[in-house]
Amino acid sequence: MADQNPFLVPSTLPYQLPPFADITDDDYRPAFDAGFAEQLAEVANITRRRDMPTFENTLIPLEKSGQTLERVATVFFNKSSSDSNDFTNALEEEIAPLLSAHSDAIRLDSQLYWRIKTIHDQLAGSDSGSLDLDAESRYLVERYYTEFTLAGAGLDDEQKAALRDYNQQLSTLTTRFEKNLLTDTNDLAVVIDDVADLEGLGAGEISAAAEAAKERGLDGKYLITLVLPTGHPYLDALTDPAVRERIMAASRARGGRDNANDNRQLVLEITRLRAERARLLGFENHAAYVTADETAKTPRAVADLLGRLAPIAARNARAEQADLQQLSDAPITAADWAYYTSKVRQAKYDVDTAAMRPYFEAERVLHDGVFFAAGQVYGVSFTERPDLVAYHPDARVFEVHDEDGSPVGLYVLDLYTRDSKRGGAWMNPLVSQNTLLDQPVVVVNNLNVSKPAASEPTLLTYDEVNTLFHEFGHALHGLFARVTYPKFAGTNVFRDFVEFPSQVNEMWMLWPEVLGNYAKHHQTGEPMPQDFVDRITESSAFNEGFQTSEYLAAAMLDQAWHRITADDTVGDVAEFEAEALADAGLDNPAVPTRYSSNYFAHTFSGGYDAGYYSYIWSEVLDADTVEWFKENGGLTRANGDRFRQRLLGVGGSKDPLEAYRDFRGRDAVIEPLLKRRGLDG
Repeated sequence: MADQNPFLVPSTLPYQLPPFADITDDDYRPAFDAGFAEQLAEVANITRRRDMPTFENTLIPLEKSGQTLERVATVFFNKSSSDSNDFTNALEEEIAPLLSAHSDAIRLDSQLYWRIKTIHDQLAGSDSGSLDLDAESRYLVERYYTEFTLAGAGLDDEQKAALRDYNQQLSTLTTRFEKNLLTDTNDLAVVIDDVADLEGLGAGEISAAAEAAKERGLDGKYLITLVLPTGHPYLDALTDPAVRERIMAASRARGGRDNANDNRQLVLEITRLRAERARLLGFENHAAYVTADETAKTPRAVADLLGRLAPIAARNARAEQADLQQLSDAPITAADWAYYTSKVRQAKYDVDTAAMRPYFEAERVLHDGVFFAAGQVYGVSFTERPDLVAYHPDARVFEVHDEDGSPVGLYVLDLYTRDSKRGGAWMNPLVSQNTLLDQPVVVVNNLNVSKPAASEPTLLTYDEVNTLFHEFGHALHGLFARVTYPKFAGTNVFRDFVEFPSQVNEMWMLWPEVLGNYAKHHQTGEPMPQDFVDRITESSAFNEGFQTSEYLAAAMLDQAWHRITADDTVGDVAEFEAEALADAGLDNPAVPTRYSSNYFAHTFSGGYDAGYYSYIWSEVLDADTVEWFKENGGLTRANGDRFRQRLLGVGGSKDPLEAYRDFRGRDAVIEPLLKRRGLDG
């Protein structure tokens, strides 16, 4: 069977890149089944031992367990996110509860927990020195004990049975939420019959809309596919208000149309089950359960930060709205905001982000911007490997080397949108570095850039360039982490810390040496005029009232859903959402929440449940770090080496705030964030 199923043995390709050319749909389910059985047998070999628990006879074999399952799961879930089909959709619904049951079988194993607790008690006791463990190994003991305890390993048998039921139901419901959202998003794409209705868009955007329509058999028409957030990149350029309103209405309708893809009942069921599970585990609500194992520690700490920022952001958004209203006789709506914002930006700062697009040709942005910055800061280089096959023809593989020629890993970029790809942008590991298993590293970035006709260049928007730098920051985190144990590989850090390195990497987008290297006109090669850059910098806090308000609305909505208790009853999603936004003071109809409940993938299927606050929480560290770079000379190898060694390189092998203090010399302060977002006035 190992000769026939590529998941049952380690890949022999460079960096153990999964052998995508050899993988068929028929390989997945048998590999999952074999992986489940293999890991359960490995855990049984640990728990049936009769000698006393030690680090070597318990945690080391536990860390080595589950290699087949890891291989198939990483490939399958990358595929189900980036190139799904009817087969993957059906299999994911099958596998989700089985994975939940498998995880519970390990984390709720009383014998295994006893062994872990015994080692932890030794670590915490007066004879802890007898364990003779290095810092990373000691931290591994701490993490296993904490995670197993929070997972319910200490519950009695009846409580564990109830917990297993909650977990399996939730795995099924969150998977269904994601599939519903993708289907409804595709179904609601806006069809335009007349190109005149696309006035304001550039040739590349119109070409991409024509190609998208052609792929669906709508020759001669134009298709505007929806993005994950409520807003859409085209809203700032389309001159026809009726077309703008069609796009906004379609975006906000997702998951709430009384059809087979309606997510409203799923939202109610998911939040109820999470609240009941939290009570079973000894927590007041799901938010308390989640933050107990994050750097925030409590929902109160999250509420304090969000509550401090929300009134100022809402005030700034109202001031911005007044500016916009001067340009329109009719009241400004959510569909109009981006369009009139571009007009005010031009009037106030003479900034036209659409005029920048010819300077953001994708290939040049990638090589002369993203890769160039990484080379300057960290000394790494990137070489495309067309001989290595990825999982989709649009996905490209690059080999990464350090300055001395030593290998770092493989980077896979999947840039373009397609109906089979979920919305948004993200990074996934395909192979996770660790020395225990002698594994290298392979990471993938997925974006959703519209693909023009083959003869047209791919010109990125300002926001898409920023997104590419952001997601590449996650990729660098995954590529640079050098750890002993699989648990700590790459971006396996606390959820409210994971966005920090990616947000830091955004700074290089407009750094003069970097921007000057990549921002060149795709036809003439002329550099972007310096006054473009100066005006962008001058207007950096412009529209931050809107941007911060729409983000905070989503973050506080996420918290509201997950602060309900098992005794609370919620009957209507729209009413609950409206009340939560009103309570936060963020119920301005012209400034909708970035994600409404029905299509809030981060919180109902994406692992950010009660954790969407993480972006602004991490941005406190990010803004403080950008100040450090500026104070210490900016884009230098010395600065990059320090950041790489003390933060990116440790992966999850160290308490993240301890790692931050090691890098910065102190805890982060909030003032740089307030200044960046215009909240300090």
